[in-house]
Amino acid sequence: MSIHRFYLAPSHWMEALPMLDTADSHHCADVLRLGVGDKVVIFDGEGNEATATLAEVSRKRTRLDIGPRTATAKPRCAITLAQAVPKARNMDLIIQKAVELGASAVVPILSERTVVRLEDAGDAAKKQERWQSIAIEACKQCGQNWTPKIALPQTTKEFLTNLPKADLILIASLQPDARPVKQLLSDYQATKGEFPKSVIVLVGPEGDFTPAETLGAKTAGAAAISLGPIILRTETAALYCLSVLGHELF
Repeated sequence: MSIHRFYLAPSHWMEALPMLDTADSHHCADVLRLGVGDKVVIFDGEGNEATATLAEVSRKRTRLDIGPRTATAKPRCAITLAQAVPKARNMDLIIQKAVELGASAVVPILSERTVVRLEDAGDAAKKQERWQSIAIEACKQCGQNWTPKIALPQTTKEFLTNLPKADLILIASLQPDARPVKQLLSDYQATKGEFPKSVIVLVGPEGDFTPAETLGAKTAGAAAISLGPIILRTETAALYCLSVLGHELF
């Protein structure tokens, strides 16, 4: 039987008897029916994990007696997924799978062809908070100790204007000049003598990024990559990119 996993924020990691948040306390006491003396696993989303003994359990207050900590190494390559936000709840799925596939960060992009729109800055912050919570829940389930950082939703232009530093920037594209990922990575390795340690990959909405957005990405240093002859849904394209990059670079 597997031990249940819970998230403990880094700010509480070194406390003597830290408490789980209210939602997890309720889950411990009322759903899992755990009691004092039971063991759980905790992680902080920054690579640290430990087995902890429940020292106090109630639906509003659960304290932990933490055992020795262990550290999980970071992936050899930090992959940032800049994902055009799809309609409905498909972004939830993308974030869940990005966690499982080892993404270091996810940037929700509001491209020119994105259907989803935000009302104001408060709406953007609420979506970011919700998606970060989904990432943490996914980490609990899959055993991932590194939680990807979910950025505030932003337009393609805003993202490209403040592009994070990376060894390699890629954009999934339907344009005829797009090249296979493996070929681009091979060329990079041949030129630099090593594989990249950080990669950003942009994935557009249904119908792809607009020509202007694609040009803006290329101007910012992105190389266009092909995802094969079949036109993929945006959520499939995201998982394809993360899977291929993970296979080649982790």
